[in-house]
Amino acid sequence: MIMIFNFKKETDVKNKEKNLFQNYLSTHKFKHSKQRKGILEIFLSIDRHLTAEELYRAVKQKYPSVGFATVYRTLKLLCATGLCRELKLESGPARYEHLYGHKHHDHLICTGCGRFVEVIDPEIERLQQKLSKTHGFLPQEHRMELYGICPECRNKNNG
Repeated sequence: MIMIFNFKKETDVKNKEKNLFQNYLSTHKFKHSKQRKGILEIFLSIDRHLTAEELYRAVKQKYPSVGFATVYRTLKLLCATGLCRELKLESGPARYEHLYGHKHHDHLICTGCGRFVEVIDPEIERLQQKLSKTHGFLPQEHRMELYGICPECRNKNNG
């Protein structure tokens, strides 16, 4: 089997994300620092939901002088830019996920281990539209999170 990867498309998206961030910083008169650029690059290289602490640990490996506050403030800027979204969960710390260039999705969240599963289901989306229409509601955005126990945690508890 031959697998073909489109690295150009991935690079184009990452360049657009970097440009969006730089434009946001310029427009809002924020400083363009090497630290912010490094944090952005590391955030974009991690393809999962992560906490500010997890990003901080990843950043510290490459940039030991960067403080937690700088990472946290940069995450807030990334959210303001539309490059990521903060997920505030019922328990535990907030997590951050890539937003730009990603399709809308919902989440299954394990209450045992904290695992996130992104799910895309057109039927759920159609049902949400139907419910909105039935009630004369004009939705602006939504988020669905289902909390439960993943198969791995169930197996651990049963074994």
